Amino acid sequence: MATLQVNESTFDKEVIHSTIAVLVDFWAPWCAPCKALMPTIEGIADEMSGKIKVVKINIDESPLLATQFGIMSIPTLLIFHQGKVAEQIPGTPKKDKILSKINPYL
Repeated sequence: MATLQVNESTFDKEVIHSTIAVLVDFWAPWCAPCKALMPTIEGIADEMSGKIKVVKINIDESPLLATQFGIMSIPTLLIFHQGKVAEQIPGTPKKDKILSKINPYL
């Protein structure tokens, strides 16, 4: 399962009301570190398909969501569990660090 693009109109349905944990990637197309992190995020989406949902939010297209969750720099990953932010991972972490943050919510 590939990553899902989410915006302000689909956020509640796809993230808040998800029955499984959600990894949310706040990014922008002009952000070089975001592009560098993309293969890692795609790999997690494929590897963890069915266990966790992976969504991407373009902050240029959904600035209200970035503001709502206090995103000050990108890339920033948030893990949502039962509709609430459970973890925040700023920057470009390695895949094993992301997975270690996800595992408690599986």
